[in-house]
Amino acid sequence: MLTLLLYVLIVGLVAAVLFLLASALFGRSEELGPLPEGTTATVLPVEGISGADVRSLRFQQVVRGYKAGEVDWALARLAARIDELQCQLAEARAAGAAQHAPEQS
Repeated sequence: MLTLLLYVLIVGLVAAVLFLLASALFGRSEELGPLPEGTTATVLPVEGISGADVRSLRFQQVVRGYKAGEVDWALARLAARIDELQCQLAEARAAGAAQHAPEQS
């Protein structure tokens, strides 16, 4: 009788541990609707991205690291901003060079 009681107790304990583990991994089965295509929950300003904005970026973590779609989106936004700033810098340098170049007659 004691063996049967011990068996039931151990099975109950193992079941409770497995239930808690599954609950921690999979949540409470509350699913949010999917985000529209091409959007992300990660936030960056529409214009004028600063270093502080990049430093404050946080990505959603999934089982194997960060959510790839959010990271790709942030990198694409930052790459576009860097390209824009490089074009502005090149235009400013060209205007400065043209202004300081000696005029030839």
